Parts: sequence; C-alpha cells; structure tokens
Amino acid sequence: MVATRSASRPATLDAIEKDTEGIGFRMSCEEGVGHLLRALAASKPGGRLLELGTGTGAGTAWLLAGMDSDARLDTLDNDPECLGVARRHHTADPRVTIFEADGGEWLGARATDDGPGYDLVFADTGPGKFTHLDEALSLVDRGGFYVVDDLARQPPGTSVPEDHCLAVEALIEGLESRSGWERLPLLGWSCGVLVMVRR
Repeated sequence: MVATRSASRPATLDAIEKDTEGIGFRMSCEEGVGHLLRALAASKPGGRLLELGTGTGAGTAWLLAGMDSDARLDTLDNDPECLGVARRHHTADPRVTIFEADGGEWLGARATDDGPGYDLVFADTGPGKFTHLDEALSLVDRGGFYVVDDLARQPPGTSVPEDHCLAVEALIEGLESRSGWERLPLLGWSCGVLVMVRR
C-alpha cells in the first residue's frame, strides 16, 4: 500500500521539507509513518514520548501534531546540521526538548537512572534499533509503544548494503522472540514498520 500526500499534514512540514532538501538530507520520516506516529501520540494524552533520530524534525512534527498540550517529547540526534533545521521549526514549541547527543551514550545514561519512562519510543536511527536495543526497550512503560521503521525487506540486487539487510533480519527476529510484548508487524507497508506494546 502506498501512502498518498495528505492535506492534514502538520503545519510546519512543508517548510521542514524545503529546508531538508536544501541540506541534501534524504532520511526523513515517510508520510505514512508520520500518520501512524500522530495517531499513536494522540492515544497518550499527557504522555511522555521519545524520538531517537530527530533528523531535520519531520517525524518530530508528526508526533507533535498528535500530542495534546500536556504531553512532552524528548528528541535527539548527533548531526548539528540536521538539528539546526529541527530547532528552527520546533524550538518555539514548549512541549519538545531537543538534545544534541550520541544516541548510544544518551540511552546508556538514561536507562540507568531512576527517572520516569516513556509512553512511546520511536527508534529512527541506529542506537535504540541496531545497538542499545535493551536500553531503549527498558524505557517503555507498561502500555507504551516501541516503534521502529525502515524494516522493509529488500529484494536481491538493490543498492541497500547486505550488512544492513542482515541487521534488519536480526532485529526483527530478536524483537519477535521477546516476551511481555504485543506486536503489530507492518513490514510490507510504507518503509516497513513494527509496533510493539509493552504488556
């Protein structure tokens, strides 16, 4: 199924996409995934959300569009150029805190403190997905969502590196084997998504 361009896009998204094109960044959140994120965020009024891999802030825009006024979003990335775009469009929103940080280091430190967990963790970068997975999952509260994308299985002969394909396969197998979670696999939809809910 192919997602079509929607009129109900976040108000900031067109400007974000223009600035994203200007810096040549090509890993922004797909529109179908954005709609899913907005719906999941809307299901957690007053919730605490975490985005791993801010990029230029497209996924951030979708999450904020679903959040109510009491919800809060932490989002982080280690690319200052991408974060410059995200900050330009999101810093004025008091619901979001943007961190420039190494995802693995941030997760390692966050998973060992006694702070509150999150109602949704969206892993859109290596740390929290291909590395530091246990740390990311440990931050999801009961009834909370763990969402990971870019899992679509690639046919032979594509330009996707074989080691990436193997990492995706290992991730899917590992997530499917974990107890204490309900799973919604959408691997053939959009860019390939898996939603997990902590029981």
